[in-house]
Amino acid sequence: MILSRILPLAALASLCTAFPLSRLRTRPNSALNAAITANRRRGGNNKNTLVMMPSQVPQVPWQPPGQDYSQWVDIYSRLYRERILYLRNFIDEEEANSIICTLLYLRKEDPNKKISLYINVPGALLRPALAVYDTICQSRNECEISTLNLGLATGMGAMLCGAGTRGQRSSMPNARFLLQRVGIEKPFQGQASDIGLEVKNVKENNDRIEKELAKITGQTVAKIHNDMMRDFYLSSEEAVAYGLIDNVLLPPTKGFARVTVERDPWTGEKIVTKEPEVNLGVFGGEEQRFDNSAGAGSGGWGTGWKLGEDDNKEDGGVNGPRKRDDDDDDYEPPTQK
Repeated sequence: MILSRILPLAALASLCTAFPLSRLRTRPNSALNAAITANRRRGGNNKNTLVMMPSQVPQVPWQPPGQDYSQWVDIYSRLYRERILYLRNFIDEEEANSIICTLLYLRKEDPNKKISLYINVPGALLRPALAVYDTICQSRNECEISTLNLGLATGMGAMLCGAGTRGQRSSMPNARFLLQRVGIEKPFQGQASDIGLEVKNVKENNDRIEKELAKITGQTVAKIHNDMMRDFYLSSEEAVAYGLIDNVLLPPTKGFARVTVERDPWTGEKIVTKEPEVNLGVFGGEEQRFDNSAGAGSGGWGTGWKLGEDDNKEDGGVNGPRKRDDDDDDYEPPTQK
């Protein structure tokens, strides 16, 4: 009985002696081990080594008011703190909700400060973009809203550029606008009557867009309807003449210039006035060396052949050539025999 209990204990002791506890360590992850080894080879023990952040959005330092230290925030949040919204993505439901929330927050934070919208959107869905448009129209009653087209404003994005406060709707010189009608956003299935109702709803929304563009630009609804039958592209200067924006931002060498337009007396359309040509005027100052306007007998280039023999006698031409008594030129060029 006792011997039967001692034998298992002896076998367990022999196994512990053959496999010590030092061998029972957990093996580290192979990928983590490779990363640690590569970091050590690159000098990872150095504290000054640049550590990349796990985010694709650029991070910039920002110092909160009243604090002695700075913290890292994404660049778009940093722009929000300067009351700047950068509309860069296709405006769908999620993007529209984000824009609306930001506008409402900035309007509530300080109604007296301006909100800037930088727009470079490839397009937008109809209903979400109309929600953003209504929010902008409501917000500009309390605070100024400036818009700036950086590259391309397509569809409803072009309409958002014109939704800002009048006088503060701008564009870059090489920016483009695309006005177009919208269709059914996604495949629609159902009964024939339901499909007909959806088509009718889309047509009513297009008519509403044309009326809003007529309010923004000052054009007639019929003209806008005819222009938007196909894709209607506008350059920055053409957008000013069309009434969609007010200004074109020129390079820093020329500063901020306003594009002037005038209306045609017959058709009433706006026409961009050309810049006047620069008049260099007349060169002033001392008399030019090779200018013949001082007189025919004043010498200089091209006048030496007019001097006669008696012009340089008596004083030897020291005091310069004398003026001839008669104005007729009797010089005859030599002829070859």
